[in-house]
Amino acid sequence: MKSVFIPYNQAYKDRLIDILEKLAIRGFTRWEQVEGRGSVKGEPHYGNHAWPTLNSALLTVIPDDRVDDLLAQIHALDIQTEAQGIHAFVWNVEKSV
Repeated sequence: MKSVFIPYNQAYKDRLIDILEKLAIRGFTRWEQVEGRGSVKGEPHYGNHAWPTLNSALLTVIPDDRVDDLLAQIHALDIQTEAQGIHAFVWNVEKSV
């Protein structure tokens, strides 16, 4: 099993949920308002008067063989509108109950 953490500009919410539906990824946890800034080119998303946008984040745990499809879909979305900001980070899930 893999855990996939996806921080994204709030503008991506519906498109990201559509991707999960298309790939039959049912389970996830989503945080509505998170602050952050991209490490390379990203502008701050702090939800204040100077930087009014906010990010959201989503975490899903999926079988190893489904990760590449999810990453490909996220990458394709990022290429379409790079300025918005969406990324995915994957790590191993050692145990679950």
